[in-house]
Parts: sequence; structure tokens; C-alpha cells
Amino acid sequence: MDVIEVLPRLFMLRFPVGAAYLWRDDDALTLTDTGTADCAARIDGVMDGELRRIVLTHWHEDHTGSAAELGARHGAEVVAHRLEAPVIRGNSAGAPPVLEDFEVPIRAALPPLPPAPPCRVDREVEGGDVLAFGGGAVVVAVPGHTDGSIALHLPGPRVLFTGDAVANVGRTALGVFNTDRPRAVESLHRLTGLDVETVLFGHGDPITHGAAAALQGAAAAT
Repeated sequence: MDVIEVLPRLFMLRFPVGAAYLWRDDDALTLTDTGTADCAARIDGVMDGELRRIVLTHWHEDHTGSAAELGARHGAEVVAHRLEAPVIRGNSAGAPPVLEDFEVPIRAALPPLPPAPPCRVDREVEGGDVLAFGGGAVVVAVPGHTDGSIALHLPGPRVLFTGDAVANVGRTALGVFNTDRPRAVESLHRLTGLDVETVLFGHGDPITHGAAAALQGAAAAT
């Protein structure tokens, strides 16, 4: 795992597959996504405060894999969209992606990932809800990758966590492996209306300057 300081309060935890992000408010920490099921010990090793909450952008195993272990160990509140919560709890199965032709070989080349253990969800959110970190983190509904995918917008520091709604692997673009591509495209366009300077992706390098332009370029090309 690589630990990258993105901003003075914000750290990227980069795994072999995907990433998680730690935000620090004084000694209180918020973790956005948790990597796969083998990442908990490595995440624990870099935390230097109380883990107050875990926010899950969607149910996929490379985002929720270590949530149950970390949530139980730290007593942290686990937050997810109401449509993702039944899948994260293990009560229902998530819808598979509808692959575009160019995505088929990409998907086939990916290594198998360990399944995510069922995890409690303490707070179910909707778009427009506000979470108590980063001066007020606004939940943005970005359905399409999954039905209940969310992004998080911190208006004060002008930071956006996109989950897998957008990726930045080589270039900024719509995320792949969507359950509903037209809705995913709509969600990408919705994100271009936010005032942001720094954008963090589920897959790919953060953008710390001019991020709004990068999002607009991705939307224009989609």
C-alpha cells in the first residue's frame, strides 16, 4: 500500500486494486472506501487518530472489503446509500455490470478479488445529505456504476470524492463496468456543475489543480 499526502488533511491509500482516502479533522478520521478484504491491517497502520466514520461509495468488493473489520475494530459509523446498504449487509446481491465491447477484455484481465464480508450499515443516506467532516461533506447521488453509487463534495476545501463514477487512469473518463451506462453519463455531467479544485478517484491518480476542467473534458468526450 502506498500512502500519498494529497492535501494537509487528506491522504490517499493506494492498493494494488483501487484506493481509499483518509480525511483528518483534528484527531477525528473519516475513511472513504476500504479497499479489498485484505487491507484492514495496512489501513490501521497509518491511522493516527480516532476513526469516526467509514463512508462507502458503493458495494463493490474493492471498496467495501475491509469495512466490516475496520468498523468492528474501531466502532466507527458505517455510511452508505440506502440502495447499497442491503448488498453491503449481505442481504441481497448487487446487479452485475453491463459491459461495453471494449470493457470485455479489460474485465477478463483483472485478477479475482476476495469477496467482501457482510458489513453493518449504521446510516443510510440519499443525495443532498450532509456528513460531519471536512466542514460538511455533501452526498451526491451518482447512479449508473451501481444504483446507489455516491460521490462526496466538500464545498469549503473544494474537494470531490468520485468513487467509481469517474476514473483517472491515463486520462480522466467515465468509470467502467457500469450497470446503467446512460445514467452513469448523466451522473458524470452532474459532477461538472460542482465547484471543485481537487478530485479523488476510486481508480487513478488524484487531480489537485484544475480538476473542474478535467471533469468537464471527460463529460464532453462521453
